[in-house]
Amino acid sequence: MKRSPNTRRLLLGAAGLLVLGSLAAWARLPFSGAAPSTVAVTRGDIESSVTALGTLQPRRYVDVGAQASGQIRNLRVEVGDVVRQGQLLVELDPSTQQARVDAGRFSIDNLKAQLAEQQAQAQLAEQQYQRQRALAKTGATREEDVQSADAQLKTTRARIAMFQAQIRQAQASLRSDEAELGYTRIYAPMDGTVVALDARQGQTLNAQQQTPLILRIARLSPMTVWAQVSEADIGQVKPGMSAYFTTLAGGKRRWNSTVRQILPIPPRPLEQTSQGGGSPASIGNGAGGSQVVQYTVLLDVDNPDGALMAEMTTQVFFVAGQAQQVLTAPLAALEDGPEPDLRVAQVLTDQGKVEQRQVRTGLSDRLRTQVLDGLREGERVLIGSASGG
Repeated sequence: MKRSPNTRRLLLGAAGLLVLGSLAAWARLPFSGAAPSTVAVTRGDIESSVTALGTLQPRRYVDVGAQASGQIRNLRVEVGDVVRQGQLLVELDPSTQQARVDAGRFSIDNLKAQLAEQQAQAQLAEQQYQRQRALAKTGATREEDVQSADAQLKTTRARIAMFQAQIRQAQASLRSDEAELGYTRIYAPMDGTVVALDARQGQTLNAQQQTPLILRIARLSPMTVWAQVSEADIGQVKPGMSAYFTTLAGGKRRWNSTVRQILPIPPRPLEQTSQGGGSPASIGNGAGGSQVVQYTVLLDVDNPDGALMAEMTTQVFFVAGQAQQVLTAPLAALEDGPEPDLRVAQVLTDQGKVEQRQVRTGLSDRLRTQVLDGLREGERVLIGSASGG
């Protein structure tokens, strides 16, 4: 059926009025945009912690070096071998040290022979002196002969004392040479595992200026975590505080421990020490040259199954506080308030309106915070700011 132009105009006008009415009704609704994003206040466990990265090292280890020079004739261990205290590890060629010991013993034998000769001379000089004294009483000898016999006796006695001193000196030198000969056989100073080997069989060691390092023995249980905690967080970490850590190799496994010690001085980076610049207690962070001071915190942990290995990277959590089954809300749903423990939340009421409330908070982790007052379980709070209707 064909409509007249007036009829079409009337229909278009009615459609326009309907659209305007719908827009006006939508504008009167509580929200004129998309539905707000909310999350419920729920109960759960919360843990306040300080996080840090660390490195695993054996708690007890010893570097075994050579106190004598010489060629390694026999290297009896390899990396990974378990050794016992007193076990023979390395044998050096003892030729030089053995020659010194033999020469020292020969020298002592020679001095003892000379001492025996002087003792015999002293005995003869004693007899001659006594004879001269007896003759002098009867006037059968001269006084100068008595004095000569006395001088001869004193001379032989002095030579005896000299040879005795030389023998003691030679014996002391011999003990030193025998000790150095003993150093050609190197024994394990403690029970443990060989974790590093820095020398090879046939290698010549020179111990004249510094002790050459041959190997390292470590006890792999307990292990120690050397955690680096930033200056901003170190005030929250205390000796005896509970802590736990994870490793990349351990997956979800968690090792529990406590803080044993906080080193009072930050480590000095080697690169800054060699260049002579920068703070001795800082580590460069970023191209802008900003410095982050980090302190070393030590934690010990048993390692009965050998799952923890030296130089492993750890993520450490120092537990400052814990609470179980308490009201919690996301940190993203709370704004800063007038006090550190007061926050502002936007609560969606049952009527669809937004109500602003002050919330007193407690412990916080990286995602949620404990609600002490201001919210009830099940209430929904807006993520992000919103204004009430």
